[in-house]
Amino acid sequence: MSEERYTEEHEWVRLEGDIAVCGISNYAQEQLGDVVFVELPEVGRVVAANDEIAVVESVKAASDIYAPVAGEVVEVNSGVEDDPEIVNRDALGEGWLFKIKLDDTSEASKLMDESSYEDYIAGLDD
Repeated sequence: MSEERYTEEHEWVRLEGDIAVCGISNYAQEQLGDVVFVELPEVGRVVAANDEIAVVESVKAASDIYAPVAGEVVEVNSGVEDDPEIVNRDALGEGWLFKIKLDDTSEASKLMDESSYEDYIAGLDD
């Protein structure tokens, strides 16, 4: 079973070797509402952690997505460009946004685990 790690900006990362599969959390997609457009990064783009990397637009707002880790974008999920609602239906699965080949595989371990993230978002609703 793979384990997601989370950022305070509500992105998630799941490691597959030295590749980080990235997307937005269920909490983020619920806050956004119905996703109507996704702008993904170009394959080959090199990013630092916290760089703006993508945009997700919903009926409520447009939201910048930040790279949760540093590396090179090696794949994007064109399926979410064709059918943005995938992000709402399966944010942690088929709704992934992009994959980054990590510069440093230990970088993801600095992000919140699921339990810490649940505590973090619970504090946001207070």
